[in-house]
Amino acid sequence: MPAASDLEIRPLAASDEAEWRRLWKAYLAFYETERPEDVYASSFARMLSGAPNEYRGLIALLGGHPVGIAHYLFHRTNWEIGDTCYLQDLYADPDVRGSGIGRALIEAVYAAADAHGAASVYWTTQEFNTVARQLYDRIGTKTPFIKYVRAP
Repeated sequence: MPAASDLEIRPLAASDEAEWRRLWKAYLAFYETERPEDVYASSFARMLSGAPNEYRGLIALLGGHPVGIAHYLFHRTNWEIGDTCYLQDLYADPDVRGSGIGRALIEAVYAAADAHGAASVYWTTQEFNTVARQLYDRIGTKTPFIKYVRAP
């Protein structure tokens, strides 16, 4: 794991846009997709808005250099009184994987969820994402749920 003095996890700032785009585009490329320009602009603006029920973003800096991102959202659930926290996107540059960046980002989301009073934190990943799943198996609990989406 990186030395605590070298690693900083903080909320996204307007000045992070270029590096955030680099990291998010790399994340989307891993999943063999890309988004139109208006989605990049809208997503970044929403994460900076501070509006309730809007996505929030974190950036990981190692020695001052951006190396990872996380996007998360608080939303209502009928299963609890408090909100739940959905960790939608998590990405670390390939050259820093295995060094604790992903764990630190997830723990920062856990801390944000605790501060918010969220009842739980959850996320999904694709079955083939074996490297990330090694971390997820250590820091979370795999559920038996299967995800469905609307048919075209």
